[in-house]
Amino acid sequence: MTKKLYYFLLLFFIITNLISCQKDQPVKEIDKKAIADSAVAVFEKKLISNQIDSVFKKYQFNASVAVFRDSVEMYRKNNGFSDFERKIPINGQTVFSIASISKQFTAALILLQAEQGKLNVQDKVSKYLKEFQTKEYTSITIHQLLNHTSGLNILGNPLMFKSGNGFYYSNDGFNALGKVVENVSGKSYDQNIQELFYKAGMKNSSTATLFKGADLAQTYLGSQKKFEKIENMPGRLSSSDIGIPAGGVLSTVDDLHQWNTMLYSGKILNSETLKKFTSKTAERQHPVFGKMGYGYGIMMNTGTPAAYFHSGYVKGAPSLNIYYPQTKTSVIILSNIADQEKGTAFKPHIEIKKIMDVIESSLESMKHDTVAPKHL
Repeated sequence: MTKKLYYFLLLFFIITNLISCQKDQPVKEIDKKAIADSAVAVFEKKLISNQIDSVFKKYQFNASVAVFRDSVEMYRKNNGFSDFERKIPINGQTVFSIASISKQFTAALILLQAEQGKLNVQDKVSKYLKEFQTKEYTSITIHQLLNHTSGLNILGNPLMFKSGNGFYYSNDGFNALGKVVENVSGKSYDQNIQELFYKAGMKNSSTATLFKGADLAQTYLGSQKKFEKIENMPGRLSSSDIGIPAGGVLSTVDDLHQWNTMLYSGKILNSETLKKFTSKTAERQHPVFGKMGYGYGIMMNTGTPAAYFHSGYVKGAPSLNIYYPQTKTSVIILSNIADQEKGTAFKPHIEIKKIMDVIESSLESMKHDTVAPKHL
């Protein structure tokens, strides 16, 4: 536990105890819980700001980062440039490539088709796509593509293992899911996801094939002092080695906050379907974030605090979207430069997640202690 967090928690308990000591006072109109909550919020904002600011300073982090507690903005910082050559600063309207964060939108589109009765996640993919009508692929289900347990790596190649008996992260699996969406809906993937963006209230999001805006963050390898621009962005996101359903969505900090709010409050999927979306049905050993659970296009902490998240990476664009359901907190980290040679592309993201995990764990613990019955 950091010294700053220790003092934050100490202060919280002092305030709580002071309020408790006043319980026999005649003044009835004081809302003690509101006082405590207000004090905690003030110091939590300061703690978050100090901790994440230190990450920005440590790595000279070129990024847009925001923390929201439900609809309340707890932290926001835009630092660096969206275009290094023209020195255009990152701002609230900057659109980033979010890479594999895109997978949760594809998963949601599949589940929306299931809600309409057009498919079942236990259906064999071969029912919808001829590419899966081979002897080796015929047992693969939609469910297995959604949680990467199909054994598929590259479409057309031998399976990594028997379907349902392991975990292997596959972009081709999610691109196949995009084709399933097109097949059962009778509309293109782009049309489907545009409708989803509209339903979620995401006004500045699109796919790489649809993007026509002027606020796109260019992507780079290297550092701010010595960088190499990644050409053909965002067009390259539609290439066969990436694919729009697997990694071709473009979005902003505010739109991803809007998505989290709408998705996890049950405004996109019904409660039963959302439970399927977030249920741990596989385990993944992530190369950056370690051991975790995996649902449908979404990762989750294996312990406390409860968190749903997904990282994304295409050359020059490391990203992370986290949602803590207990406090309805969104943490969104979008960047447009990565130093692959030094291996620091995700170090700021890792540190920010660790900071927020500690804070959220502390809040969960304090909430539990507050509601726990007292034994005399």
